[in-house]
Amino acid sequence: MTIYCPIDPPELATILPRIREKREDYEKYGFTAIQGRTLRAFFDLAQEFETLENFYRVCVFVPKEFMGLDSCLYLVDPDTKKLQSACDSINGLKVCGMDTPANISISESAYVTGDTFVAPIRGNRRLFVRKPLSQAEEIIGSFAVFPLSRFEENDRLFFEKYANRIGYNLHYKLISVESERHIKFINTLVADIEHNVLVPNMKYKLFLNKLRKKIHELEDIEKNLEDEIEAGIRKEFIEISHIEQIKRSLSVLCINILKEYEEVDKHYQNTSLFLESLLRRDHFEKGHLVLRRRMCRFRREVLDQQLERYKQRLERQDIHIDYNFGEMPDEDIPLVVDVGLISQVYANLFSNAEKYCEEVINEHGEPVKFMSYGQEVIKDFFGPGKHGIKFNVFTTGPHISPGESSLIFDEGFRGAGSEKKQGVGHGLHFMKKVVEVHGGIVGYEATNLGNNFFFALPLQYPIEEIIDLPMIAEPSSP
Repeated sequence: MTIYCPIDPPELATILPRIREKREDYEKYGFTAIQGRTLRAFFDLAQEFETLENFYRVCVFVPKEFMGLDSCLYLVDPDTKKLQSACDSINGLKVCGMDTPANISISESAYVTGDTFVAPIRGNRRLFVRKPLSQAEEIIGSFAVFPLSRFEENDRLFFEKYANRIGYNLHYKLISVESERHIKFINTLVADIEHNVLVPNMKYKLFLNKLRKKIHELEDIEKNLEDEIEAGIRKEFIEISHIEQIKRSLSVLCINILKEYEEVDKHYQNTSLFLESLLRRDHFEKGHLVLRRRMCRFRREVLDQQLERYKQRLERQDIHIDYNFGEMPDEDIPLVVDVGLISQVYANLFSNAEKYCEEVINEHGEPVKFMSYGQEVIKDFFGPGKHGIKFNVFTTGPHISPGESSLIFDEGFRGAGSEKKQGVGHGLHFMKKVVEVHGGIVGYEATNLGNNFFFALPLQYPIEEIIDLPMIAEPSSP
Protein backbone atom coordinates (compact mmCIF):
# COMPACT_ATOMS: atom_id res chain seq x y z
CA MET A 1 0.00 0.00 0.00
CA THR A 2 1.32 3.45 -0.92
CA ILE A 3 1.12 6.07 1.82
CA TYR A 4 0.16 9.52 0.59
CA CYS A 5 2.64 12.13 1.86
CA PRO A 6 2.02 15.75 0.79
CA ILE A 7 5.20 17.61 0.11
CA ASP A 8 4.20 20.97 1.56
CA PRO A 9 1.22 20.63 3.95
CA PRO A 10 -0.25 24.11 4.49
CA GLU A 11 -2.00 22.94 7.69
CA LEU A 12 1.35 22.68 9.50
CA ALA A 13 1.37 26.42 10.09
CA THR A 14 -1.93 26.03 11.96
CA ILE A 15 -1.22 22.80 13.81
CA LEU A 16 2.13 23.69 15.40
CA PRO A 17 0.88 26.88 17.11
CA ARG A 18 -2.11 24.97 18.52
CA ILE A 19 0.16 22.26 19.89
CA ARG A 20 2.24 24.93 21.63
CA GLU A 21 -0.90 26.60 22.98
CA LYS A 22 -2.04 23.28 24.46
CA ARG A 23 1.34 22.79 26.11
CA GLU A 24 1.08 26.22 27.68
CA ASP A 25 -2.54 25.61 28.71
CA TYR A 26 -1.72 22.40 30.57
CA GLU A 27 1.19 24.10 32.32
CA LYS A 28 -1.20 26.88 33.33
CA TYR A 29 -3.89 24.46 34.55
CA GLY A 30 -1.46 22.87 36.95
CA PHE A 31 -3.39 19.59 37.11
CA THR A 32 -2.24 17.19 39.81
CA ALA A 33 -0.87 13.76 39.01
CA ILE A 34 -4.18 12.12 39.92
CA GLN A 35 -6.10 14.58 37.73
CA GLY A 36 -3.74 13.89 34.85
CA ARG A 37 -4.20 10.11 35.27
CA THR A 38 -7.97 10.63 35.37
CA LEU A 39 -7.91 12.46 32.04
CA ARG A 40 -5.64 9.89 30.40
CA ALA A 41 -7.82 7.02 31.62
CA PHE A 42 -10.91 8.78 30.27
CA PHE A 43 -9.31 9.31 26.85
CA ASP A 44 -8.13 5.69 26.63
CA LEU A 45 -11.42 4.15 27.75
CA ALA A 46 -13.57 6.53 25.68
CA GLN A 47 -11.84 5.14 22.58
CA GLU A 48 -11.84 1.54 23.80
CA PHE A 49 -15.57 1.29 24.47
CA GLU A 50 -17.58 2.05 21.33
CA THR A 51 -21.22 1.94 22.48
CA LEU A 52 -22.90 5.02 23.93
CA GLU A 53 -23.98 3.10 27.02
CA ASN A 54 -20.41 2.14 27.91
CA PHE A 55 -19.21 5.66 27.14
CA TYR A 56 -21.77 7.00 29.64
CA ARG A 57 -20.42 4.60 32.23
CA VAL A 58 -16.83 5.67 31.55
CA CYS A 59 -17.78 9.34 32.02
CA VAL A 60 -19.11 8.86 35.56
CA PHE A 61 -17.07 5.96 36.92
CA VAL A 62 -13.59 7.21 35.98
CA PRO A 63 -13.81 10.21 38.41
CA LYS A 64 -15.21 7.91 41.08
CA GLU A 65 -12.44 5.31 40.76
CA PHE A 66 -9.57 7.81 40.43
CA MET A 67 -10.75 10.73 42.59
CA GLY A 68 -13.42 9.28 44.88
CA LEU A 69 -16.11 11.67 43.63
CA ASP A 70 -19.61 10.77 42.45
CA SER A 71 -21.09 12.28 39.31
CA CYS A 72 -24.13 12.30 37.06
CA LEU A 73 -24.24 12.76 33.29
CA TYR A 74 -27.20 14.75 31.95
CA LEU A 75 -27.88 15.10 28.21
CA VAL A 76 -30.18 17.37 26.23
CA ASP A 77 -33.04 15.48 24.56
CA PRO A 78 -32.93 16.52 20.87
CA ASP A 79 -36.75 16.57 20.62
CA THR A 80 -37.77 18.29 23.86
CA LYS A 81 -34.52 20.31 24.28
CA LYS A 82 -34.66 19.42 28.00
CA LEU A 83 -32.04 17.75 30.17
CA GLN A 84 -32.47 14.08 31.01
CA SER A 85 -30.37 11.77 33.15
CA ALA A 86 -28.13 9.44 31.15
CA CYS A 87 -26.02 7.72 33.82
CA ASP A 88 -24.65 8.27 37.33
CA SER A 89 -21.96 6.66 39.45
CA ILE A 90 -24.45 5.38 42.03
CA ASN A 91 -27.17 3.72 39.94
CA GLY A 92 -25.41 3.40 36.59
CA LEU A 93 -27.74 3.35 33.58
CA LYS A 94 -30.84 2.78 35.72
CA VAL A 95 -31.41 6.53 35.79
CA CYS A 96 -31.31 6.81 31.97
CA GLY A 97 -34.27 8.79 30.66
CA MET A 98 -35.30 10.16 34.06
CA ASP A 99 -36.06 13.83 34.54
CA THR A 100 -33.37 15.93 36.15
CA PRO A 101 -33.65 17.35 39.68
CA ALA A 102 -35.19 20.81 39.87
CA ASN A 103 -31.84 22.41 40.72
CA ILE A 104 -30.09 21.08 37.56
CA SER A 105 -30.57 23.15 34.41
CA ILE A 106 -28.91 23.97 31.10
CA SER A 107 -26.33 26.69 31.56
CA GLU A 108 -23.63 28.35 29.45
CA SER A 109 -21.26 28.42 32.39
CA ALA A 110 -20.41 26.24 35.38
CA TYR A 111 -22.33 26.77 38.62
CA VAL A 112 -22.76 25.40 42.13
CA THR A 113 -26.04 24.12 43.52
CA GLY A 114 -26.08 22.81 47.07
CA ASP A 115 -23.15 20.42 47.45
CA THR A 116 -22.87 19.81 43.69
CA PHE A 117 -20.67 21.37 41.02
CA VAL A 118 -22.25 21.45 37.55
CA ALA A 119 -20.27 22.06 34.35
CA PRO A 120 -21.80 22.51 30.87
CA ILE A 121 -21.03 19.91 28.20
CA ARG A 122 -20.34 21.56 24.87
CA GLY A 123 -20.39 19.88 21.50
CA ASN A 124 -17.71 20.24 18.89
CA ARG A 125 -18.51 23.44 17.00
CA ARG A 126 -16.89 22.13 13.82
CA LEU A 127 -19.46 19.32 13.75
CA PHE A 128 -22.59 21.47 14.04
CA VAL A 129 -22.84 21.65 10.24
CA ARG A 130 -23.15 17.88 10.09
CA LYS A 131 -26.49 16.13 9.79
CA PRO A 132 -28.48 15.03 11.76
CA LEU A 133 -27.15 17.11 14.71
CA SER A 134 -26.95 20.39 12.80
CA GLN A 135 -29.92 21.81 14.66
CA ALA A 136 -28.45 21.04 18.09
CA GLU A 137 -27.43 23.84 20.42
CA GLU A 138 -23.81 24.20 21.50
CA ILE A 139 -24.67 22.99 25.00
CA ILE A 140 -25.52 19.28 24.67
CA GLY A 141 -25.56 18.35 28.37
CA SER A 142 -24.36 18.94 31.91
CA PHE A 143 -21.92 17.08 34.16
CA ALA A 144 -22.64 17.21 37.89
CA VAL A 145 -19.95 16.21 40.44
CA PHE A 146 -20.46 15.82 44.19
CA PRO A 147 -19.88 16.25 47.08
CA LEU A 148 -18.40 19.69 46.62
CA SER A 149 -17.14 19.54 50.21
CA ARG A 150 -14.50 16.97 49.12
CA PHE A 151 -13.15 18.99 46.18
CA GLU A 152 -9.43 19.67 46.12
CA GLU A 153 -7.78 22.84 44.83
CA ASN A 154 -8.58 23.54 41.14
CA ASP A 155 -10.99 20.52 40.93
CA ARG A 156 -13.61 22.93 39.60
CA LEU A 157 -11.35 23.93 36.70
CA PHE A 158 -10.48 20.28 36.15
CA PHE A 159 -14.12 19.19 35.85
CA GLU A 160 -14.93 22.08 33.49
CA LYS A 161 -12.20 20.75 31.21
CA TYR A 162 -13.32 17.16 31.84
CA ALA A 163 -16.86 18.12 30.78
CA ASN A 164 -15.44 19.67 27.60
CA ARG A 165 -13.65 16.40 26.79
CA ILE A 166 -16.91 14.53 27.37
CA GLY A 167 -18.65 16.86 24.93
CA TYR A 168 -16.11 16.42 22.14
CA ASN A 169 -16.05 12.64 22.46
CA LEU A 170 -19.82 12.39 22.89
CA HIS A 171 -20.51 14.54 19.84
CA TYR A 172 -18.36 12.31 17.65
CA LYS A 173 -20.01 9.17 19.03
CA LEU A 174 -23.51 10.55 18.53
CA ILE A 175 -22.74 11.41 14.92
CA SER A 176 -21.20 7.97 14.45
CA VAL A 177 -24.31 6.26 15.88
CA GLU A 178 -26.65 8.43 13.81
CA SER A 179 -24.58 7.87 10.68
CA GLU A 180 -24.61 4.11 11.20
CA ARG A 181 -28.38 4.18 11.74
CA HIS A 182 -28.74 6.40 8.69
CA ILE A 183 -26.71 4.03 6.51
CA LYS A 184 -28.75 1.04 7.71
CA PHE A 185 -31.95 2.89 6.88
CA ILE A 186 -30.72 3.82 3.40
CA ASN A 187 -29.69 0.21 2.77
CA THR A 188 -33.17 -0.87 3.82
CA LEU A 189 -34.74 1.83 1.66
CA VAL A 190 -32.75 0.60 -1.32
CA ALA A 191 -34.14 -2.89 -0.61
CA ASP A 192 -37.64 -1.34 -0.49
CA ILE A 193 -37.09 0.27 -3.88
CA GLU A 194 -35.79 -2.97 -5.35
CA HIS A 195 -38.66 -5.01 -3.90
CA ASN A 196 -41.53 -2.64 -4.67
CA VAL A 197 -40.34 -0.87 -7.82
CA LEU A 198 -37.46 -2.49 -9.68
CA VAL A 199 -38.66 -6.11 -9.59
CA PRO A 200 -42.31 -5.29 -10.50
CA ASN A 201 -40.98 -2.92 -13.15
CA MET A 202 -39.74 -5.89 -15.15
CA LYS A 203 -43.38 -6.16 -16.17
CA TYR A 204 -42.64 -3.36 -18.63
CA LYS A 205 -40.75 -5.92 -20.69
CA LEU A 206 -43.93 -7.97 -20.98
CA PHE A 207 -45.87 -4.87 -21.99
CA LEU A 208 -43.29 -3.97 -24.63
CA ASN A 209 -43.26 -7.50 -26.04
CA LYS A 210 -47.04 -7.39 -26.39
CA LEU A 211 -46.92 -4.00 -28.05
CA ARG A 212 -44.21 -5.19 -30.43
CA LYS A 213 -46.45 -8.11 -31.39
CA LYS A 214 -49.36 -5.75 -32.02
CA ILE A 215 -47.15 -3.49 -34.13
CA HIS A 216 -46.15 -6.49 -36.25
CA GLU A 217 -49.84 -7.35 -36.66
CA LEU A 218 -50.48 -3.77 -37.71
CA GLU A 219 -47.68 -4.02 -40.27
CA ASP A 220 -49.26 -7.22 -41.65
CA ILE A 221 -52.63 -5.50 -41.99
CA GLU A 222 -50.98 -2.55 -43.70
CA LYS A 223 -49.27 -4.92 -46.15
CA ASN A 224 -52.54 -6.80 -46.80
CA LEU A 225 -54.27 -3.50 -47.45
CA GLU A 226 -51.56 -2.41 -49.88
CA ASP A 227 -51.74 -5.77 -51.67
CA GLU A 228 -55.52 -5.53 -51.89
CA ILE A 229 -55.38 -2.00 -53.27
CA GLU A 230 -52.68 -2.94 -55.79
CA ALA A 231 -54.68 -5.99 -56.92
CA GLY A 232 -57.79 -3.84 -57.20
CA ILE A 233 -55.99 -1.31 -59.35
CA ARG A 234 -54.88 -4.04 -61.73
CA LYS A 235 -58.40 -5.47 -61.87
CA GLU A 236 -59.92 -1.97 -61.96
CA PHE A 237 -62.16 -2.87 -59.04
CA ILE A 238 -61.72 -3.62 -55.30
CA GLU A 239 -63.62 -6.37 -53.52
CA ILE A 240 -65.47 -4.59 -50.72
CA SER A 241 -65.66 -7.76 -48.63
CA HIS A 242 -61.88 -7.95 -48.41
CA ILE A 243 -61.65 -4.29 -47.40
CA GLU A 244 -64.33 -4.80 -44.76
CA GLN A 245 -62.41 -7.76 -43.37
CA ILE A 246 -59.22 -5.72 -43.17
CA LYS A 247 -61.15 -2.88 -41.57
CA ARG A 248 -62.55 -5.23 -38.90
CA SER A 249 -59.07 -6.62 -38.20
CA LEU A 250 -57.74 -3.10 -37.91
CA SER A 251 -60.55 -2.12 -35.56
CA VAL A 252 -59.94 -5.13 -33.29
CA LEU A 253 -56.22 -4.42 -33.29
CA CYS A 254 -56.80 -0.76 -32.35
CA ILE A 255 -58.96 -1.85 -29.44
CA ASN A 256 -56.29 -4.29 -28.26
CA ILE A 257 -53.53 -1.68 -28.59
CA LEU A 258 -55.65 0.75 -26.59
CA LYS A 259 -56.04 -1.88 -23.85
CA GLU A 260 -52.29 -2.47 -23.83
CA TYR A 261 -51.73 1.28 -23.59
CA GLU A 262 -54.13 1.50 -20.65
CA GLU A 263 -52.25 -1.32 -18.89
CA VAL A 264 -48.93 0.44 -19.46
CA ASP A 265 -50.42 3.72 -18.24
CA LYS A 266 -51.78 2.07 -15.06
CA HIS A 267 -48.43 0.48 -14.39
CA TYR A 268 -46.72 3.81 -15.03
CA GLN A 269 -49.05 5.65 -12.65
CA ASN A 270 -48.47 3.04 -9.95
CA THR A 271 -44.71 3.01 -10.49
CA SER A 272 -44.63 6.80 -10.31
CA LEU A 273 -46.61 6.71 -7.06
CA PHE A 274 -44.22 4.17 -5.53
CA LEU A 275 -41.13 5.99 -6.77
CA GLU A 276 -42.36 9.31 -5.39
CA SER A 277 -43.03 7.78 -1.99
CA LEU A 278 -39.69 5.95 -1.78
CA LEU A 279 -37.28 8.39 -3.43
CA ARG A 280 -38.14 11.45 -1.37
CA ARG A 281 -35.23 13.63 -0.40
CA ASP A 282 -36.56 13.77 3.19
CA HIS A 283 -36.11 10.00 3.65
CA PHE A 284 -32.42 10.18 2.76
CA GLU A 285 -31.71 13.39 4.67
CA LYS A 286 -33.45 12.44 7.91
CA GLY A 287 -32.66 8.73 7.93
CA HIS A 288 -36.23 7.54 8.46
CA LEU A 289 -39.50 7.36 6.55
CA VAL A 290 -41.06 10.81 6.31
CA LEU A 291 -44.81 10.72 5.72
CA ARG A 292 -46.74 13.00 3.40
CA ARG A 293 -50.23 12.52 4.76
CA ARG A 294 -53.40 13.65 3.08
CA MET A 295 -57.07 12.90 3.36
CA CYS A 296 -58.04 10.16 0.94
CA ARG A 297 -60.94 7.96 -0.08
CA PHE A 298 -59.16 4.86 1.16
CA ARG A 299 -61.21 2.25 -0.67
CA ARG A 300 -61.06 3.92 -4.06
CA GLU A 301 -57.60 5.50 -3.96
CA VAL A 302 -55.67 2.73 -2.21
CA LEU A 303 -57.33 -0.68 -2.01
CA ASP A 304 -59.15 -0.78 -5.35
CA GLN A 305 -56.14 0.56 -7.23
CA GLN A 306 -53.89 -2.24 -5.97
CA LEU A 307 -56.55 -4.92 -6.35
CA GLU A 308 -57.00 -3.93 -9.99
CA ARG A 309 -53.25 -4.41 -10.54
CA TYR A 310 -53.31 -7.95 -9.12
CA LYS A 311 -56.74 -9.11 -10.24
CA GLN A 312 -55.63 -10.81 -13.47
CA ARG A 313 -52.51 -12.24 -11.83
CA LEU A 314 -54.62 -13.82 -9.10
CA GLU A 315 -57.06 -15.22 -11.64
CA ARG A 316 -54.20 -16.74 -13.64
CA GLN A 317 -53.27 -18.66 -10.50
CA ASP A 318 -56.91 -19.87 -10.21
CA ILE A 319 -57.36 -17.74 -7.10
CA HIS A 320 -60.95 -16.62 -6.77
CA ILE A 321 -61.52 -13.19 -5.23
CA ASP A 322 -64.30 -13.03 -2.66
CA TYR A 323 -65.72 -9.50 -2.86
CA ASN A 324 -68.24 -10.07 -0.09
CA PHE A 325 -65.80 -10.23 2.80
CA GLY A 326 -66.77 -7.30 5.00
CA GLU A 327 -67.12 -4.62 2.36
CA MET A 328 -67.96 -1.09 3.43
CA PRO A 329 -68.36 2.25 1.67
CA ASP A 330 -65.07 4.11 1.54
CA GLU A 331 -66.80 7.48 1.92
CA ASP A 332 -67.49 6.54 5.54
CA ILE A 333 -63.81 5.95 6.36
CA PRO A 334 -62.04 9.31 6.51
CA LEU A 335 -58.33 8.50 6.81
CA VAL A 336 -55.30 10.75 6.57
CA VAL A 337 -52.42 8.61 5.29
CA ASP A 338 -49.42 8.61 3.02
CA VAL A 339 -51.18 7.16 -0.02
CA GLY A 340 -47.99 6.06 -1.79
CA LEU A 341 -46.60 4.12 1.15
CA ILE A 342 -49.90 2.59 2.31
CA SER A 343 -50.61 1.51 -1.28
CA GLN A 344 -47.39 -0.50 -1.16
CA VAL A 345 -48.63 -2.25 1.98
CA TYR A 346 -51.59 -3.62 -0.01
CA ALA A 347 -49.33 -4.36 -2.98
CA ASN A 348 -47.18 -6.57 -0.75
CA LEU A 349 -50.20 -8.34 0.74
CA PHE A 350 -51.74 -9.06 -2.68
CA SER A 351 -48.36 -10.17 -4.03
CA ASN A 352 -48.05 -12.64 -1.15
CA ALA A 353 -51.60 -13.83 -1.81
CA GLU A 354 -50.63 -14.57 -5.40
CA LYS A 355 -47.60 -16.58 -4.27
CA TYR A 356 -48.87 -18.42 -1.19
CA CYS A 357 -52.63 -18.96 -1.60
CA GLU A 358 -53.34 -22.71 -1.75
CA GLU A 359 -56.32 -24.92 -2.30
CA VAL A 360 -58.09 -26.33 0.78
CA ILE A 361 -61.20 -28.42 1.43
CA ASN A 362 -64.10 -26.46 2.89
CA GLU A 363 -66.74 -27.62 5.37
CA HIS A 364 -68.77 -29.09 2.50
CA GLY A 365 -65.89 -31.27 1.31
CA GLU A 366 -65.31 -29.04 -1.74
CA PRO A 367 -61.89 -27.80 -2.90
CA VAL A 368 -61.64 -23.99 -2.70
CA LYS A 369 -58.88 -21.51 -3.40
CA PHE A 370 -59.64 -17.86 -2.81
CA MET A 371 -58.55 -14.53 -1.40
CA SER A 372 -60.78 -12.20 0.57
CA TYR A 373 -60.29 -8.72 1.96
CA GLY A 374 -62.25 -6.65 4.42
CA GLN A 375 -62.25 -3.94 7.03
CA GLU A 376 -63.72 -3.43 10.44
CA VAL A 377 -63.92 -0.50 12.83
CA ILE A 378 -62.89 -1.58 16.33
CA LYS A 379 -63.79 0.59 19.28
CA ASP A 380 -60.97 1.32 21.77
CA PHE A 381 -58.53 -0.71 19.64
CA PHE A 382 -55.59 1.54 20.63
CA GLY A 383 -56.83 2.17 24.17
CA PRO A 384 -59.84 3.82 25.83
CA GLY A 385 -61.36 6.29 23.38
CA LYS A 386 -58.71 5.50 20.75
CA HIS A 387 -60.60 3.68 18.02
CA GLY A 388 -59.00 1.94 15.08
CA ILE A 389 -59.81 0.44 11.72
CA LYS A 390 -58.47 -2.99 10.91
CA PHE A 391 -57.73 -4.00 7.31
CA ASN A 392 -57.64 -7.72 6.51
CA VAL A 393 -56.35 -9.80 3.62
CA PHE A 394 -57.26 -13.48 3.90
CA THR A 395 -56.01 -16.38 1.77
CA THR A 396 -56.81 -20.08 1.88
CA GLY A 397 -54.03 -22.49 2.73
CA PRO A 398 -52.36 -24.32 5.62
CA HIS A 399 -51.79 -22.33 8.78
CA ILE A 400 -48.39 -20.85 9.50
CA SER A 401 -46.77 -22.67 12.43
CA PRO A 402 -46.73 -20.84 15.80
CA GLY A 403 -42.94 -20.81 15.75
CA GLU A 404 -42.85 -19.05 12.39
CA SER A 405 -45.82 -16.73 12.88
CA SER A 406 -43.86 -14.69 15.43
CA LEU A 407 -41.05 -14.13 12.89
CA ILE A 408 -42.89 -13.43 9.64
CA PHE A 409 -42.54 -9.63 9.94
CA ASP A 410 -38.77 -9.83 10.56
CA GLU A 411 -36.46 -8.66 7.80
CA GLY A 412 -35.30 -11.51 5.55
CA PHE A 413 -37.44 -14.22 7.19
CA ARG A 414 -38.99 -16.79 4.87
CA GLY A 415 -41.09 -19.65 6.15
CA ALA A 416 -40.86 -23.34 5.40
CA GLY A 417 -41.89 -24.19 1.85
CA SER A 418 -41.10 -20.73 0.46
CA GLU A 419 -37.77 -21.75 -1.07
CA LYS A 420 -39.27 -22.21 -4.54
CA LYS A 421 -41.26 -18.97 -4.34
CA GLN A 422 -39.86 -15.73 -5.70
CA GLY A 423 -38.91 -13.25 -2.99
CA VAL A 424 -36.38 -12.36 -0.31
CA GLY A 425 -38.56 -12.03 2.80
CA HIS A 426 -38.77 -8.24 2.64
CA GLY A 427 -42.42 -7.45 1.90
CA LEU A 428 -43.95 -8.02 5.34
CA HIS A 429 -41.07 -6.24 7.04
CA PHE A 430 -41.66 -3.23 4.79
CA MET A 431 -45.37 -3.40 5.60
CA LYS A 432 -44.58 -3.33 9.34
CA LYS A 433 -42.34 -0.27 9.01
CA VAL A 434 -44.89 1.71 7.01
CA VAL A 435 -47.83 0.88 9.26
CA GLU A 436 -45.92 1.60 12.45
CA VAL A 437 -44.73 5.00 11.23
CA HIS A 438 -48.45 5.74 10.69
CA GLY A 439 -49.02 4.89 14.35
CA GLY A 440 -50.61 1.50 13.58
CA ILE A 441 -49.81 -2.17 14.11
CA VAL A 442 -49.57 -5.28 11.95
CA GLY A 443 -50.46 -8.87 12.73
CA TYR A 444 -51.30 -12.39 11.65
CA GLU A 445 -54.21 -14.67 12.56
CA ALA A 446 -54.79 -18.33 11.77
CA THR A 447 -58.48 -18.51 10.81
CA ASN A 448 -60.95 -20.94 9.33
CA LEU A 449 -59.65 -22.28 5.98
CA GLY A 450 -56.45 -20.24 6.00
CA ASN A 451 -54.49 -17.19 7.10
CA ASN A 452 -55.40 -13.58 7.73
CA PHE A 453 -52.81 -10.80 7.56
CA PHE A 454 -53.95 -7.46 8.89
CA PHE A 455 -52.89 -3.96 9.76
CA ALA A 456 -54.74 -1.47 11.93
CA LEU A 457 -54.61 2.33 11.78
CA PRO A 458 -55.94 4.89 14.26
CA LEU A 459 -59.15 6.64 13.31
CA GLN A 460 -58.72 10.39 13.09
CA TYR A 461 -62.44 11.03 13.53
CA PRO A 462 -64.85 10.08 16.33
CA ILE A 463 -66.44 6.69 15.81
CA GLU A 464 -69.89 8.31 15.96
CA GLU A 465 -69.16 10.05 12.64
CA ILE A 466 -68.57 6.75 10.85
CA ILE A 467 -72.07 5.38 10.33
CA ASP A 468 -73.40 2.03 9.25
CA LEU A 469 -70.02 0.30 9.02
CA PRO A 470 -70.53 -3.50 8.95
CA MET A 471 -68.18 -5.63 11.00
CA ILE A 472 -66.45 -8.43 9.11
CA ALA A 473 -67.31 -12.01 9.79
CA GLU A 474 -65.35 -15.25 9.53
CA PRO A 475 -64.55 -15.88 5.86
CA SER A 476 -66.78 -18.35 4.16
CA SER A 477 -66.31 -20.32 1.00
CA PRO A 478 -67.09 -18.34 -2.16
